[in-house]
Amino acid sequence: MDNSRAMPAVDETAVWMHDGALAVVQRLLNERGIRAWLQHTLKLELRADREADYAWPDAPPLRIHLERYAPELVVTGAAGAREATIVVGPDAAFYLVLLRCGSLHTVESQHPEQVADLITAAEAA
Repeated sequence: MDNSRAMPAVDETAVWMHDGALAVVQRLLNERGIRAWLQHTLKLELRADREADYAWPDAPPLRIHLERYAPELVVTGAAGAREATIVVGPDAAFYLVLLRCGSLHTVESQHPEQVADLITAAEAA
C-alpha cells in the first residue's frame, strides 16, 4: 500500500493513535518471531519563491508544508519480502490487514491478537 495515494492526510493526533494501535500488534508479532516494522509516510514541500535579484538576508522566508499519512505496519518474511500490510481504519475502530495473496481482512481494534493470529496462519500456509 502506498499511503500517499490510498489514504488522506491525517493530523498528528491520529498518527499517534494509529502508532499506539499498531505497536500492540507489532509486539504480539515479535513475540511469535514474526518481523514487522512501522512505516511512516510524510509529504514535505519546500518552496523559496524568491526573485533572482533578492540577496540574503533580504530574501523572504522559505514556505514549508508538511502532510502526514497514517502509518503502516509492514510484515516481512524470512527473505525480506512483504507478507502483509496492516493499517488502522478511521477513528481507530478496526485494523485493515492486506495479505500477500491479496485478501483484505477487517479486525476490530479491541482484538489485536486476532490480527496476529491471521498473520501467523498466513505465514504457516
